[in-house]
Amino acid sequence: MAHAISKPGTASGTTGAATGAAGPGGTPRTPLPDVLSPLAHRVARWAVPLGIGLVYGYWAASMRRRGGPITGENVLFGFLTVIAFVVLLIATRALAERLPREGHAILRAAFAGAAIGFLYSQSNPPLFTCILISVLSAGAIWAILFYYYYTHEDAEGNRLP
Repeated sequence: MAHAISKPGTASGTTGAATGAAGPGGTPRTPLPDVLSPLAHRVARWAVPLGIGLVYGYWAASMRRRGGPITGENVLFGFLTVIAFVVLLIATRALAERLPREGHAILRAAFAGAAIGFLYSQSNPPLFTCILISVLSAGAIWAILFYYYYTHEDAEGNRLP
């Protein structure tokens, strides 16, 4: 059974044809509405890395003290870890946005692998296992990210709506 398809720009048509991206069945995709204000996006751009960094720093400091008492050195280590993690995360995000999808996936996977390897190293394992865990986790994360970027971008690297 044939169905009539309305043309873009008509009263019942979609406005997503301007993007040129086709959805399932060849119909134009419409972008999702943005429900947050630009101010909320600016705040989240800094608040989310800081929140993740605080969790990461606390985790690293708690692994380093190995169940012992909390000391000033341990607190300092935690805060320095937070600062280093947040700065590197923001720098990675800023640089990755300028790269094609392959480089984007490699850079983010390398950052994640190094972060996981650093956390693992705080439990005092042999050096080889730290490197192995870091490389294996970075490889798995790269495969996931590359697949995600490959399926969510067109050939020129533009994100699909």
